[in-house]
Amino acid sequence: MSSQTTTTKTTTAANPASNDPADKVAASKSHAIQAAEDLRDAATQKADELKEAARERAGTIRDLATEKAHDARLYAEEQYDRARTAADDYRQDGERYVRENPAKSVLIALGIGFIVGRVLR
Repeated sequence: MSSQTTTTKTTTAANPASNDPADKVAASKSHAIQAAEDLRDAATQKADELKEAARERAGTIRDLATEKAHDARLYAEEQYDRARTAADDYRQDGERYVRENPAKSVLIALGIGFIVGRVLR
């Protein structure tokens, strides 16, 4: 019987589909390790893809924000120029009125001063 047992063990060790529990555990362990490595590689690849997509999106948002800031600055400069021009026009109109109507302008100024003085008292 011992020669038959030796032959069976040799055949079992050579046969990958053996029924030996230790071989099954080793095969399962090897398969699990390979699956974990594959999963880790896939996760790493996906993380790299997501990082690259985030970088691209951040670049797009940064470019858009820069463009909007530039547009806002141009708009603000235009509005400032308009307001400055309007203020200059009002000042010039006031100066012209005072030159054309000096007595009337002095009386108006005195009247406004009197009213403001009464209100603040």
